[in-house]
Amino acid sequence: MEFIEILKAIILGLVEGLTEFAPVSSTGHMIIVDDLWLKSAEFLGSKYTANTFKVVIQLGSILAVVVVFWKRIIDMLRIDRGDKPKQRLKLTHVIVGLAPAGVFGVLFEDMIDEYLFRTETVLIGLVLGAIFMIIADRVSKAKKDTLKPTVDEITYKQALTIGFIQCLSLWPGFSRSGATISGGVITGLSHRAAADFTFIMAVPIMAGASFLSFIKNIEYFTMDAMPFFIAGFISAFVFALLAIRFFLKLINKIKLTPFAIYRIVLAALILFIIF
Repeated sequence: MEFIEILKAIILGLVEGLTEFAPVSSTGHMIIVDDLWLKSAEFLGSKYTANTFKVVIQLGSILAVVVVFWKRIIDMLRIDRGDKPKQRLKLTHVIVGLAPAGVFGVLFEDMIDEYLFRTETVLIGLVLGAIFMIIADRVSKAKKDTLKPTVDEITYKQALTIGFIQCLSLWPGFSRSGATISGGVITGLSHRAAADFTFIMAVPIMAGASFLSFIKNIEYFTMDAMPFFIAGFISAFVFALLAIRFFLKLINKIKLTPFAIYRIVLAALILFIIF
């Protein structure tokens, strides 16, 4: 495999890592960068191999979340002892939050893959998601004195509401983190608490989706493609690790609106390039 192909894998890993957990739509960026510029399917020989590669680099991003949140994930799995357990984020909160998108994703997966994974539909998702994020910031500003500062204060009602709002992210370009962080602040969480819940929820849902895709596409994990896959995985892990730490330090200060503006500008730029 030539150096230029490895470089393309690193670039796609960078795009995945930097955008997976920021509310800008990693899927949207991957579709735009790959379809309009890198065209990985052409040198991998198959669109199916290219899609399998995207699963691999998502696993790199998931590993970065586990590294950042490993203490909280272990605590989340702990079973309470005693009459008055401490209020904290539990595995059951995550399950409740995942259920709606899991059901809708299974029901509509084929339709989404066939009709929505195109640059044009991604642009629509980018703009609609941006508008939703701006609305969420307006709502959170009105509730700023009552927002819950940490994810340990989340209720099951909030988790379920966030879960239903997460279904919007099944539209490529809308952004899973954009939808869930927006949903979190609308339901009364601070931006940081909503971001923490979003990232922790990402581990099982992305790992599950990646595992199913891996089983479905295992025949495309050929020795010829492995250097490409490995380079993309490492790149996605490193850049996702940096992006998560940076994002969590800033989110309570900058909120969602700057990301919304970026999404609208990006959609306008891509629309100009296409037409």
